[in-house]
Amino acid sequence: MMAAVFKRPLGRSGLYITQVGFGAWAIGGGGWAYGWGKQDDADSIAAIRHAVGRGINWIDTAAIYGLGHSEEVVGRALREIPAAERPYVFTKGGMVPDPSRPFEEPQRNLQPESIRREVEASLRRLGVERIDLYQFHWPDALGTPVEESWGEMSRLIGEGKVRAGGVSNFSRGLLERAERIRHVDSLQPPFSLIHRQAAADVIPWSAAHGTGVIVYSPMQSGILTDTFSFERVEAMAADDWRRRNPEFQEPHLSRNLALRDALRPIAARHGVSIAAVAVAWTLSWPGVSGAIVGARSPSQVDGWLAAGNLTLDKEDLSEIAGAVERTSAGAGPARPYVGASTRRRSAER
Repeated sequence: MMAAVFKRPLGRSGLYITQVGFGAWAIGGGGWAYGWGKQDDADSIAAIRHAVGRGINWIDTAAIYGLGHSEEVVGRALREIPAAERPYVFTKGGMVPDPSRPFEEPQRNLQPESIRREVEASLRRLGVERIDLYQFHWPDALGTPVEESWGEMSRLIGEGKVRAGGVSNFSRGLLERAERIRHVDSLQPPFSLIHRQAAADVIPWSAAHGTGVIVYSPMQSGILTDTFSFERVEAMAADDWRRRNPEFQEPHLSRNLALRDALRPIAARHGVSIAAVAVAWTLSWPGVSGAIVGARSPSQVDGWLAAGNLTLDKEDLSEIAGAVERTSAGAGPARPYVGASTRRRSAER
């Protein structure tokens, strides 16, 4: 039987989260600007229930995923899980689409009145009375001062509609401005062996300020998994957003797959998947509380679940850093700080 998934504190929020959480981006399905193609809702619900049954205690979704559909599916899954076993529910807002033009870029809107409307809509779709962690998905693009936006977050927390407040894709400067208004409970940056830039700025800032970090796309949206291939890219649905992403195109794709292949010996030594090694690498950095890992079926959950209790040692981390240098894949720091391989198992609860 698999060992328990370790937990870590999410900064000073009071939430203790498993080191891996269920990411609900792909289960929003296709038909919108950042969709992953067609998805069966029954498979999505089965994947969520399987993850929770294996010990995962949080789900991360967003209002924009499937234009609300992901939240609706998460809500359906929650209703099938006994109340005592339900996971924390994290969601995000601030990406406002035009429903009549679903493939156009959503508006990045953090105006206070828009935030409040989105929170109320998310509560309805999820079928919950309070959102455990509400996050601003992207910085505002309409000229709204972050102080006004974060002030609204503070009010929503005070009213009990939101338990903890976080941000996603924020720069260090925006984090500092928000922190002066109210403590930022969490940050959600992109972070993987390919997209490593956050390790140089916002992750150290968060560690220094008691802000929890939950990283997204630790498997680089599927590239850092055991069976990903050039053929998989060719077979992607026409509306799969990854077709437009440079990491899935040459010359990046060949470098990325070479880095993926370099993880095979490490995975074999630990008896886990390449995906689990890729996720565990992100968890080796000081300040990272957890990693969001997507799944569209129960079997995909099993592919990365081992990352929740996998410790990479200094030799593993050195071998990975060498592979990063050799393949020239991605950008950003390649080696966690000294002592980072020691995991805080005492945080398990």
